[in-house]
Amino acid sequence: MPDLSTRYAVTALPSLPDQAERLIELGVHDLAGLSAEEIRTFAEKAGAAEGEALLAVHPDRAPASVLAPLLRNEGKPGFVVVDMTDVDEFAPTGVELPEGPLYLVAAPDRGDHLANWSPEEALPALAAEDRSPLVLSEGIHWLLQQPEVLERNRCFMTIGSRLRKPKGTFDARTPAIWISNGTGRDGRERRDAPKVGWCWWGNRHTWLGFGSTTGRSAGHAAG
Repeated sequence: MPDLSTRYAVTALPSLPDQAERLIELGVHDLAGLSAEEIRTFAEKAGAAEGEALLAVHPDRAPASVLAPLLRNEGKPGFVVVDMTDVDEFAPTGVELPEGPLYLVAAPDRGDHLANWSPEEALPALAAEDRSPLVLSEGIHWLLQQPEVLERNRCFMTIGSRLRKPKGTFDARTPAIWISNGTGRDGRERRDAPKVGWCWWGNRHTWLGFGSTTGRSAGHAAG
């Protein structure tokens, strides 16, 4: 079992206005049907949380499939694995996202201390720490702001997103973000690219932690 006393040392996030400018630079506002001014205004009003919170666009406005190609590592663009064409159907599960197109994600953590745990084991462990698992789009937003968070052999799952089957059971796949080795169907040209893929709910991986947050807010309190 992993050493629970060891945690990834998270550096402070950019200020919320700087995060807003980064999203605008990447064109996320256009993808989400928002104006640049809407994102800037939200960030300015929520500015009291700067350095502690991640600015996120609701996945209903900017799903993982449109955000993933904006990721970069070693100059390579991000991608979704070919056998996850249903990536946007992995919806927030067991977590409640604030209403509205923009919201804040507090103190994101990569969850290195839970590496080599299965999602099934990690979910109650996060709850015991009063933390909520990241949804996939939040994990991508984090890496858009801090690409250095994604390191080879130090990547993370986003088990706040799950796919519910028609009969009410869950798909055994759980989303994760890691760095491609350029093997198999990824293609050699994608070696070192950020990769949105999946792992089995019951499997363990020594190189995958579990992204989580201490909470989410609409940012109004700071306005």
